[in-house]
Amino acid sequence: MKAIDGLGHVAIKVKDVDKSMAFYSGVLKFPEMLRLHHDDGSLFLIYLRITDTQYLEIFPNAATDRAPGGDGNGVHHFCLTVDKLEPLLDAIVANGGTLYAWTRTETGRELQPTTTPTISNGLDGNRQAWLQDPDGNRIELMEMAPDCLQYKAIRRLQSEGA
Repeated sequence: MKAIDGLGHVAIKVKDVDKSMAFYSGVLKFPEMLRLHHDDGSLFLIYLRITDTQYLEIFPNAATDRAPGGDGNGVHHFCLTVDKLEPLLDAIVANGGTLYAWTRTETGRELQPTTTPTISNGLDGNRQAWLQDPDGNRIELMEMAPDCLQYKAIRRLQSEGA
């Protein structure tokens, strides 16, 4: 719909707010914008800034310690676009973060920790690398290629007036 002009935020439920904040604010350097509280003073959510128009909401008190696996129903991952992967991956490691890579296992493909940056080319023509937050939420880091399928599709849609 033309009335929709962007994705405002992604909201995740986490088990341990302190661990999640250490990851998102400490490792990825998303600044905390604000906290909202229930009438009883307990934490409702924390807003983190990704960009001036895109945010991450952290909700406390998840029922389990881990997000559903990659084959589970629901959100598979969220993607953050980046200018250049290599310096960002170096900064993530320097900030205490762990890098991940898709690995074939007995049960399928899973993200597993890796000690070296693993950059791959997606089927869409973009370069990508992967992270997981403390709750197992999968995060794709994507460096968009000038000739990627998304840009080609956008040009086609624009030429069709969509």
